[in-house]
Amino acid sequence: METAIGIDLGTSYSTVAAVVDGRPQVLTDEEGFEVQPSVVAFLDGGGIVVGRDARAQLAIDPYNTIYSAKRLIGRRIDDPDARIAINNLPYPVVAGPSEHPVIKVRGERVSIPEVSAYVLRMMKKIAEKRLRQPVDKAVITVPANFNDAQRESTRIAGRIAGLDVIRIINEPTAASLAYGYGRGLNRLIAVYDFGGGSFDFTLLEVRGLVFRVISTAGDMFLGGDDFDEALATAVSNSFWKQTHIEFQKDVVEWQRVLLACEETKRTLSQQSSCELRVERVANTAKGALDLSATVTRDLFNALCFDLVRRTFAVCERALEDAKVRPEDIDDVVMVGGSTYIPLVRASVEQFFGKQPRTEVSPETSIALGAAIQAYSLMAAPSPSAPSKQTVLLDVLPHSIGIVAAGGMTERVLERNMAIPVEQSRIFSTGRDNQTELKIRIVQGESREVDENTPLGELIIDGLRAAPRGEVEVLVTFEVDTNGILNVTARNRDSGRVYKKSVKVSREFDDRALANIALKP
Repeated sequence: METAIGIDLGTSYSTVAAVVDGRPQVLTDEEGFEVQPSVVAFLDGGGIVVGRDARAQLAIDPYNTIYSAKRLIGRRIDDPDARIAINNLPYPVVAGPSEHPVIKVRGERVSIPEVSAYVLRMMKKIAEKRLRQPVDKAVITVPANFNDAQRESTRIAGRIAGLDVIRIINEPTAASLAYGYGRGLNRLIAVYDFGGGSFDFTLLEVRGLVFRVISTAGDMFLGGDDFDEALATAVSNSFWKQTHIEFQKDVVEWQRVLLACEETKRTLSQQSSCELRVERVANTAKGALDLSATVTRDLFNALCFDLVRRTFAVCERALEDAKVRPEDIDDVVMVGGSTYIPLVRASVEQFFGKQPRTEVSPETSIALGAAIQAYSLMAAPSPSAPSKQTVLLDVLPHSIGIVAAGGMTERVLERNMAIPVEQSRIFSTGRDNQTELKIRIVQGESREVDENTPLGELIIDGLRAAPRGEVEVLVTFEVDTNGILNVTARNRDSGRVYKKSVKVSREFDDRALANIALKP
């Protein structure tokens, strides 16, 4: 059987895994590292490095070193969340095709899917070296809160990287597979997924080989990176009080401090205090100044308390949707590097009234679950090998609707509906002799159109001129197992069929996509 891999394409770090001899395992690089930084550096002279070598460039050349691209993937540049992300990035981001963000780097313009493709290609190469065979197929994970456009852009990134993306699955759902695979569980579990760039919370019923998502919620701008920034802001403010020198606006020095704060954060998960030191952060007439501070776990907890508290607002939203109480949950599974933080673990235990489960590594469980799903999809159904067949029943993370008369949103598909799902609506002409219908499709929970994400516009032309309401069109909205929307319309008068895969995230058509070649 051909091997398909599972990839956790993270905001800060990525991991690849595969099922080998019936057992899911993380595929390490040549140095034995399981997780790789999701960083791409464009070097002077045209070279490109990815992963650990690229991360080292952050403190040297942050203007040409790309990180946190996942926070921009599938978004338009005028998206409020995209503007928040762009304002916190050192490298220049401008409008590209279809108003999607592109990064200006060394005289070129690089799309966000291309950046993600470099990371995915690195994961593909690691897998091929470990498995000693070509790898072409993959399951890639995304945050549960990703919308249609973000999922499609992730698939495009996989295609650019030379991968056939056989399925897009939600990160918490993948983690639940890693936790429950082969254990014959019959439990209600919660996945508390706190990564580098986002937070997701998902409730699932696990019944043997069937994993059914009940509800999910998330925050795309809440992760370990925010802990680093909170600590960096605190130590830089302290430095200013002592020296009256502000270095936050120096992009290179700020990146150096952020990297030091990330290491301090990791150390404080093991120790009650540590020394944070960054040499030569500022120059004065008397010489260079170093940044030095003793950081205690208590100080770190105080700085990050509000960030941790925000996660429970997300948890409460998903619990309310599912009409489940914290005490009803059997297991709370910890996922993501931020769950190593003692404050996070203690807060989770207090909120749910039970000790969180960490049997599967929080940093690698998503990739392992993606590998299990890839293995299951590749395995032909066979009575002699039933253990290979897991059934994954996920849900729609956002409601999908149309812009109705009066300019308000009318929902067609509700958030947390099980997918795949299909619903049909009948539309008719609103005025005499109308020969064209335009159906605007949006994604989100608000009745106000402008507060939702536009997905596209289905134009149904060639209608028979007739009195208003006489010509009807049957429109079917279908969300597939990847969470991607397809719309089909049938003119009930003529029988003509219109099909549209709503992929407004596409920054390039198929011809342009075929011409994209990643640099060596």
